[in-house]
Amino acid sequence: MSEINGKNRYGYIYLEDTYAPIPEKPLRPALLRLRGISAQNIQEHYKLYRGYVNKTNEIRSLLRTADRAEASPSYSQIRELKVEESYTTNGAKLHELFFDNLGGPGGQAPEPLYTAINRCFGSYQFWEEDFRATGLSMRGWAVLAWDRDYKSLHNYSLDAHNLGMISRIEPLLIMDVYEHAYYMDYGTNRKEYINAFFLNIDWQVVVDRYRMAANT
Repeated sequence: MSEINGKNRYGYIYLEDTYAPIPEKPLRPALLRLRGISAQNIQEHYKLYRGYVNKTNEIRSLLRTADRAEASPSYSQIRELKVEESYTTNGAKLHELFFDNLGGPGGQAPEPLYTAINRCFGSYQFWEEDFRATGLSMRGWAVLAWDRDYKSLHNYSLDAHNLGMISRIEPLLIMDVYEHAYYMDYGTNRKEYINAFFLNIDWQVVVDRYRMAANT
């Protein structure tokens, strides 16, 4: 299991082996100084992320030797491993995107994203209302994404890590709305957690993602 020396545009190490373990991203110190989201909350949340990385790597190891001859859509080891691989891998990746777009000053999206939001949603206010409502209505994630096919922004949603993801989209702004993201600080008051999330968005990260997505 070896690694190609290099990283892609999102900072991921290129892996030569399809079943090589995925790397764990470190917890940035800035995430322990958020407004309205406690350091303890973030630290416990990060432990969950590490669990997804570890389980993904465990599954990848088992996939090396799973019996392909007994594959079945009703039940087989490889089916169960592949199903859970989608859950743990997306769980790891979504959390990385989520943590990466936190730690900023919040406020309004800067250009050129601000103009794109107004064009695609009719107004910035409507986009924010829609994004917040998406977060309140989902069990897992709210995602502002760039659709490669329609060349447009859209708020998508996931009820679970592997339930709701749309093909050929690029996630730009990711908000975790699982209870573990806010229960320690806000109990069942998800609306106040979403307010705190908006206070800490790192819009430069989101704009950089938008520039890369829209120009490819």
